[in-house]
Amino acid sequence: MAEKEKRENLEDLFERLESVITDLEGENVTLEESFQLYDQGMKLLKKCSETIDEVEKKVMILDEDGEAHEF
Repeated sequence: MAEKEKRENLEDLFERLESVITDLEGENVTLEESFQLYDQGMKLLKKCSETIDEVEKKVMILDEDGEAHEF
């Protein structure tokens, strides 16, 4: 499987993170479950940040002469 296929896309990561946040906000969450959800959320947040960093490195800017430069 190609590396891109293994990676989750940013939208999927954000959906999973949103789900974790919703679960954390639930009324029937135990303290232990809260810690597990928090840990899961932090790992997802790290993956989101890494994915965004990779995308930022690939973004190119065109200058006034039409030459491409990395962002």
